[in-house]
Amino acid sequence: MNYIFSIISCCILLLHCQAPASNQQAAINHPPSIKMRGLSFVAPPRPFTNNPMTAVQAVAADWLAIIPYAYTPKTKSAVFYNQSDWQWWGERPEGTRESIRLAKEANLKIMLKPQVYIPGGWTGGLYFETEAQWQEWEKSYEAYILLFAEMADSMDVELFCIGTEFKRMVDEREDFWRALIQKTRSIYKGKLTYAANWDEYEKVPFWDALDIAGINAYFPLLNQKEPSVKKLVKAWQPHKRAIQNFQKRIQKPIAFTEYGYLSVDGCAYNTWELEPKVKSIPINEQAQANALAALYTSFWHEPYWVGGFLWKWFPNNEGHEGYYKRDYTPQGKIAQQTLKTWFEKAN
Repeated sequence: MNYIFSIISCCILLLHCQAPASNQQAAINHPPSIKMRGLSFVAPPRPFTNNPMTAVQAVAADWLAIIPYAYTPKTKSAVFYNQSDWQWWGERPEGTRESIRLAKEANLKIMLKPQVYIPGGWTGGLYFETEAQWQEWEKSYEAYILLFAEMADSMDVELFCIGTEFKRMVDEREDFWRALIQKTRSIYKGKLTYAANWDEYEKVPFWDALDIAGINAYFPLLNQKEPSVKKLVKAWQPHKRAIQNFQKRIQKPIAFTEYGYLSVDGCAYNTWELEPKVKSIPINEQAQANALAALYTSFWHEPYWVGGFLWKWFPNNEGHEGYYKRDYTPQGKIAQQTLKTWFEKAN
């Protein structure tokens, strides 16, 4: 009985063991109220000069998503990782380990999220013409994922993400993903998720094999420069109903493996259309803060929603983009206080 009680009263992400089969349904039907107050950690180009976890703790975050990127060029059917001088220190194995180590020292929990970047493209459209090309890519991706599954297990990482936004591939290569999940579980004893894009999560066929359903929650809300929190909460309702119905069907907790908003006019609409022209869009910190407040207002008290990971957070204010003031980060903006206010709420 003590074991069953611990599953119901505590966050399942803190457990490394599965509930007995007879009790799994009860655990799923009563998801934990504890939220993942997470940040997506941008891998730094060089070793840390100052401990970046102090700033993370200052906004009351208690989870970090560590993201060691690999890449697939459009003309290649392979995943390349840690094979080039340009790979940033924070993305390499040594940088990933150090990020995890420092986070653990600060009593933060980790989602390790190896992620593929396609220069000039998107993983959701990844497709190959021949079976040989598919198998070449899948073999290299499996090696990449299992490398980090071993790291995750050895460093007691609480959550591991097996993939991010492979929309077309997930639909057409289900057998590969199920085999990869089994191989990952043979190495890693923690919880598993997949990060589905907002327009694919309902069609992912292998949620039954995972512990948490991850959604990258860039849902288009309102095409206005600076909509109010009230209007945005209303705009969330159809998406929220769809997520609730989805959760009832799959009987898994829901996490937003990514969510966030640029700090520009119109940031609560089609963010993927804003990104290519973001440098020319007026800065609007209040629009970003309103959008975050509306998301938290809509989901924070829902028991099936276990929290998520804000996209994104620059350790020591270092990162890839040159448009920091317009980027997704809340650092040094109005949204930072919005984030902190919600993260400080008692679970």
